[in-house]
Amino acid sequence: MRYFIELSYDGTPFVGWQRQPAGDSVQSCLEDALSILFRKPLSIVGAGRTDAGVHAHQLFAHVDLDEHVDQDLTFRLNKLLPKEIAVRNIIAVAQDAHARFDAVSRSYRYHITTQKNPFMQKRSYQFAKPLDLELMNQAAKTLIDHEDFKCFSKSKTDVKTYMCDIQHAHWQHNGSELVFFIQANRFLRNMVRAIVGTLIEVGLRKISISDFEAILASRDRSQAGYSVPAHGLYLEKVNYPNHIFAV
Repeated sequence: MRYFIELSYDGTPFVGWQRQPAGDSVQSCLEDALSILFRKPLSIVGAGRTDAGVHAHQLFAHVDLDEHVDQDLTFRLNKLLPKEIAVRNIIAVAQDAHARFDAVSRSYRYHITTQKNPFMQKRSYQFAKPLDLELMNQAAKTLIDHEDFKCFSKSKTDVKTYMCDIQHAHWQHNGSELVFFIQANRFLRNMVRAIVGTLIEVGLRKISISDFEAILASRDRSQAGYSVPAHGLYLEKVNYPNHIFAV
């Protein structure tokens, strides 16, 4: 049977989601725990590949198991996993359900703190300079009207297309925090961090709204702003069509 594993993690100590030759990844920790419990090598497929230091409030991975499992597996997995990873749910799904390819949208948020906060040093980006949030939101709205986001993609990547459907993007002010929310059907590698870095330049009035749109049209990563630090980024939610859960 195929199962979706719903999990959350603090990305601080990991080299990212994907298993790599050096360093602990979220994928390797989960695969190793499953392999111990089922006494055989098991592999999983995740909904996406977060980079080193990026956090996730919700990510799904699928795994194929020969036997029926219940929620006791959640408890047993959590006992084996490091404190930074928590399995929230294990859900039986259709046999052809795919954690990555069946996702219809993904949501991210990025946190900026405008004051020094010792409790958020590894959870948000400290940025003390004043930012024009209204201008940043005007620029963010223009993202919805575009489809090609090559200018915000990591230069060396093996994707076949730079087309993405951004459904919403906006900034919100919460006390000493600025939070950027964005949802799309898919994201390119480093895309959200590059968007945030470029929007910060809008907020600093270093570039105008028309400059921002020209960057989008350029398809040139060197024209866009810097990539903000990974530790302020969170994968917030992954959405799937209901039919894959009807088993």
